[in-house]
This record gives sequence, structure tokens and C-alpha cells, in this order.
Amino acid sequence: MSPDELKVWLNHFEYHAEHPRPIPEGLADQLDADEWRRIASSIATFQLGERSAGSSLLEAARGFARKHQVESVARITELFIREQQRHAALLRDFMEDHRIPLKAAHWTEWVFRRVRQLAGFELYLYVLITAELIGVVYYRALEAATVCQRLKVLCRAFVCDELAHIGFESHLLLSLRASRLAPARALMRLSHRAFLAGTACVVWSTHRAVLKRSGYGARSFLEQCLAQQAFYLEPTKPALASTSLP
Repeated sequence: MSPDELKVWLNHFEYHAEHPRPIPEGLADQLDADEWRRIASSIATFQLGERSAGSSLLEAARGFARKHQVESVARITELFIREQQRHAALLRDFMEDHRIPLKAAHWTEWVFRRVRQLAGFELYLYVLITAELIGVVYYRALEAATVCQRLKVLCRAFVCDELAHIGFESHLLLSLRASRLAPARALMRLSHRAFLAGTACVVWSTHRAVLKRSGYGARSFLEQCLAQQAFYLEPTKPALASTSLP
């Protein structure tokens, strides 16, 4: 990724740090008992993932930035971690208003954190983008599954932010991948596809009440997640892969 491209991404994240997406006041904010039971545990699990401090990711980003002399990568990482934490705070406020208990831990989040801690920055990005690609599908499903206008608006805001994160991460990963030999690139694509597929199956089993309500079956949910991965990370964007880091 060229310095000019990194500057564009840095400008984007700095602007949104100063001007976060507003959530309008006075939105309809009702959940009936059936909907509360259907979404409560699911929302609490996603809120747990969003509220990560991101210290390991930021440390890995700083090491990567020093190695490649691209300090903006560390700054961008810091800014999108803050954006994720804002999502967590907005979800927490929603949960508190509806008396949805916060979760102290969930085994899926523990697994993601362990994998990230064992990885370098590039592999860390693959784990992170997996969570965000699936998260986009999930938040769109949650928006379709609820009648609560406040929750619908939150889902739309989260998807907009997550798509920017995915855009930056995929751009950087494609640039890194382009510097490798073709067999290594193919292996990385297949490995990430397999990891995403396995993760999507776990998410389906954990959040199927919400996903089924929005019309997803296990197969269609997996296909949608894989389609998102292919759109951003399959080799169909030579312009993105043509520039590499110094």
C-alpha cells in the first residue's frame, strides 16, 4: 500500500474519530418479551467482542509500523479500535436500558483472543477481518430480525463503520499478499477461507435464533459470509494488490 493510500485511510479514520456517526434521539425503543428472549444473549455475546481493549492488536500494529516504517498503520489501528469500543458502549447502553445482562466471558471470544495473541500483525488482521466480515452479515440480520427502531439504527451505524475497517484491512492484506510467491498466496487464501467457514459455523450455532428470524439457514449464512470474504480478499482487484509496502 502506497503512502498516499495510507494517508487517505488515516484521514478517513481521523475524521470519523472527531465526527462519530450520530444516533438520533427519540427513536422508537420497544422490545416485546419474545424478541427480548430471542436477541438478548446474542447481543450480549457480540457486545463482549466489541468491547475488547485491543492492546495486543495495537502492540502488534506498532511493531509492524516500525518494521515497515509506516507509522500511520499504528495510528489507523488505534482509531478503529476506538470505534469498536464506541460500538460496545452504544450496545451496553441499549442493553442496560432493556435490562439485558452483560456477559463477563464467552468461550468463542476467548478462542479469538488466544489466536490473535499467538499471531503476528498480518495473521492478527486475518482473524480480525474474519470477525468483521461475519459481523457485517450478523448486524444486517439483526436489523432485519428486530422491530426496535433504535436497534435498527445502531445496526446500520455499526455496518457502515465495519465496512470501512474491512476496506482498510483488506487493502493492507492484499498489498502484503502481493509480495509473496503464487503458491504462498494460494495457500493463504485457502487457509483464510477455511478459517472463516469454520468461524461462521460457530457463529451460526451460537446466534441461530437471530439469524433464522432474518431468513438465514445454516447453509445460506455460510454462503453469505464466504461471499463477503471473496468480494474483499479474492484476487479480483489487481489495482489494490499492485502496490506494496516499503
